Amino acid sequence: MARDTQLHPRNQHRDGYDFTQLAAQSPELKAFIVSHPAGQTTIDFNNEQAVRALNRALLKTHYKINFWDIPANYLCPPIPGRVDYIHYLADLLASDNKQTIPRGRDIKVLDIGTGANLVYPLTGQSEYSWHFTGVDIDPVSINVAKQLCQFNKLKINLKLQKKRKHIFKGVIEPSDFFHLTLCNPPFHASPEAANKGTQRKWKNLGKGPSNKLNFGGQNTELWCPGGEMQFIANMIEQSIEFADQCLWFSSLVSKKDNLKPLCKLLEKAKVAERKVIDMAQGKKVSRFIAWTFIEKNQRRL
Repeated sequence: MARDTQLHPRNQHRDGYDFTQLAAQSPELKAFIVSHPAGQTTIDFNNEQAVRALNRALLKTHYKINFWDIPANYLCPPIPGRVDYIHYLADLLASDNKQTIPRGRDIKVLDIGTGANLVYPLTGQSEYSWHFTGVDIDPVSINVAKQLCQFNKLKINLKLQKKRKHIFKGVIEPSDFFHLTLCNPPFHASPEAANKGTQRKWKNLGKGPSNKLNFGGQNTELWCPGGEMQFIANMIEQSIEFADQCLWFSSLVSKKDNLKPLCKLLEKAKVAERKVIDMAQGKKVSRFIAWTFIEKNQRRL
């Protein structure tokens, strides 16, 4: 894999994948390694099993996660892009801490829609030793995430959100304070839209029709009523109730066109500050939006 200079400077995957090192740590990866005619070593990213094996190797080699697995058809996230979000959030906290990244379990982070893969708590805890709480509406995801914590002897709080319309209520207790919330919201507005998105991806890869994604994904991971725009709009509205209990709320925004209306909603919510932070991995450009109700001179870490 070629060097990706667009990844965050602290991203361990900036120089690409060292398949020799990865296969040494995780021998199962060897079966999926192939060579391009140009001599480059890689895997078939259209192969779901190959992607899972790569993730296991990356998490073991770089983040000290000795066991990682997820149920069939659950979202298998690309590690470099996901951990980029973590690094940029660390910079966001540093901006309120005299440009020093705060580390340790005193820093509390809430992962909305943590999923069975638990990718943000696993990588974020390894990189910065922050204390994570993961929440999801899917009981299977929470149970799998608990098993991952148990197998790897990790202290991560996990909560099942029983009311789908609530994002923070029932999760953030009266005595809680979080320095960050993060989220990778469902993108599509319906199962039909999610299926069409799948077909487009396979067509772009030169494959025939398929309902499978090489990175997987359950219904609750791929779609919700109103799609990404409505989910983040709900998050903004509901964050007002917890304005004093979180330093920075944030969410990934896949569709750039959603930024303008979301910023208008934040203005209406009378936030103290908002930021849009761009990220990139290879040809894919992404970003996240962050907002706080706490004035700059009152922010403490």
